[in-house]
Amino acid sequence: MEITVDLHADETCPAKAYLMRTRGISSGLWKRIKHSGTFAVNGVPAIAARTMLRAGDIVSYELPIVSSVTPEQLPLSIVYEDNDLLVIDKPAGQLVHPTTKEAHGTVANAVLGLYTARGISLDFHPCHRLDRNTSGLLLIAKRPEVQHQIARTHTLERTYLALIEGAITPTSGTIDAPIARALPSIILRHVAPDGKPARTHYETVWTNGEHTLLRLRLETGRTHQIRVHLAHLGYPLLGDDLYGGNTQRITRHALHSTQLTLSQPCTHEVLTITAPLPEDMTEIVHHISIS
Repeated sequence: MEITVDLHADETCPAKAYLMRTRGISSGLWKRIKHSGTFAVNGVPAIAARTMLRAGDIVSYELPIVSSVTPEQLPLSIVYEDNDLLVIDKPAGQLVHPTTKEAHGTVANAVLGLYTARGISLDFHPCHRLDRNTSGLLLIAKRPEVQHQIARTHTLERTYLALIEGAITPTSGTIDAPIARALPSIILRHVAPDGKPARTHYETVWTNGEHTLLRLRLETGRTHQIRVHLAHLGYPLLGDDLYGGNTQRITRHALHSTQLTLSQPCTHEVLTITAPLPEDMTEIVHHISIS
């Protein structure tokens, strides 16, 4: 990593303060940089904690990557990529992270496989969650400071498309209902007064009275948030057997991450990235719209 310092001609700044302010580096990441033994200014090794930076200085460092994920050459649908970010269109059925029971075939394996094939040393830094059976867009930072900056600035806006039975009323609105674990289960969530704040904005895209296509925007990002909120209102996702959805037309919950909007953390360009409905949801929409 190389960074050219942008300061006024007569200005100086401690390295820690400069990197935290301009690169979004967290205190934890600063400690890793400080102790990496690779910190240098203008090609000369330096003690990071004692370094004052000036305009035009070139700061460099390398962070060792310690990952238990095995790189694998797997299909990967890349929708957007730049020097800092990667956005993929994840198929339903694929895990984002490996688990102790399923260590291969995940998005993480595929992304590290991509980096390995390109001969670059990067780790896996997803910026939000997607359940195994949710399809669509997943934002991945190429470096931890980029991931931290996206989380810190709260500029990422996520929009989903979903299919439900019935016609929700009102046709648009906000679901503001806290979500907690449904103990003793470690998987199930439910709406509960002592839960964490959760807000989902929704609007009806199309309905025939028996089925409805919804567009939903997350204001918060709780586990299973859309699934729990819609089930709480009595409109579980089609295919969502965990929360009472009808599985006759589709065997996974009918939820698709269709749009990401964010400010690119390094260039500050506003990005809007979209992905169309996958085939299984498209077929349902087509069938119910002509029936």
